[in-house]
Amino acid sequence: MVLQMGSPAPSIKVEDWLRGEPLANFQPGKVYIVEFWATWCELCVAEMLELMRLQEKYKGGGLEVVGVAADEDAPTAVEARTKLDAWLTEKCSHLNYRIAFDYTREMKKLWREPSFSVGIPTSFVVDRDGHIAFIGHPSQLDEILPKVLNGSWRISDKAKAADTERIATSEPMAREQALKQPIDDRFWAAVELEDWKTALWAIEEGIALMPDDINFRLAHAHLLLHKIQDMWTGLPVMRQLVRDAIDKNSEDWMVSALDQLFHPANDHSRLPPAERFAMGKELSEHILPLNPPQGDSPKYRSYPAVARYYHENGNNDRAIELVELALKSLDGSEPIPDELKEHLLPDLLQALANYRGGKVCYGALCAVPQKKASRRG
Repeated sequence: MVLQMGSPAPSIKVEDWLRGEPLANFQPGKVYIVEFWATWCELCVAEMLELMRLQEKYKGGGLEVVGVAADEDAPTAVEARTKLDAWLTEKCSHLNYRIAFDYTREMKKLWREPSFSVGIPTSFVVDRDGHIAFIGHPSQLDEILPKVLNGSWRISDKAKAADTERIATSEPMAREQALKQPIDDRFWAAVELEDWKTALWAIEEGIALMPDDINFRLAHAHLLLHKIQDMWTGLPVMRQLVRDAIDKNSEDWMVSALDQLFHPANDHSRLPPAERFAMGKELSEHILPLNPPQGDSPKYRSYPAVARYYHENGNNDRAIELVELALKSLDGSEPIPDELKEHLLPDLLQALANYRGGKVCYGALCAVPQKKASRRG
């Protein structure tokens, strides 16, 4: 059964309550935000401050916020719970709403899968009569929540149209994710064991099923070039990835391909240098026109990747210029969450210090040049 606006809210079935009093049932007369999030999700973390603000602002109107951590990245429930509890203690000592922990995927089965909610953060708003009033991204809560609280949202044409559009958009993505999940499970199980051949078989099955899935395509190239180190098979795969990225005119695809060729976390010593730099040049020359220096679009995603190509190719001045533009874009006309900024700054400053060959600072944060570690062997 599809979970949508007007559906009775599912029950709350979790293993533990890490913050706040346990919630057994939704109380009539109250409005609830049920928020799915994870500590590794940067957007989720940024939204926590907003949820705290909403809880404080509307607590007199009967609002209760419930955070559900159902996607923590740890091999066991005990490790996930311990990691999550430590993170909450360090980062959110003033949290003013409940946090539930679910490792069994029961909440996913009850809430996210029937509503075609494929990603996080995802917010569910439960109305005063225990029915779903809204499903979507928490950034929409500021507009929608006052209308839910006064009872006008669920009966509005705008709400009905928005939920119809959400289902039409999300259902195909959810069905695709359901097809991918068994493949992803086999792949990550093999990666955990460093069984690269089994991981490769899983990814090749995924590509046969979904040839345009960027994650499968990137994993394919990465396994062949950087894990199995089969250049004979891997180079044609990499060439096709570059060609498809350019043909799609997709910044995400091109940056991801460039990372396979120049990211310092990868060992490039077995790649033919001339072909590697030729592919890097072609990708870089297509990326920059999509996000030109004079434009307002953020530069912190693509410019560091292009800078790595120019730095290795000997054009250090161009590399410095691109990283400086990426840093400048952190304070551009499109503000980014403080948590994301704090995550990006160390790597950007380190790159700039390495390229300049001297100490650089951004506010109180500084970096000094690091000697490049050898990744041969």
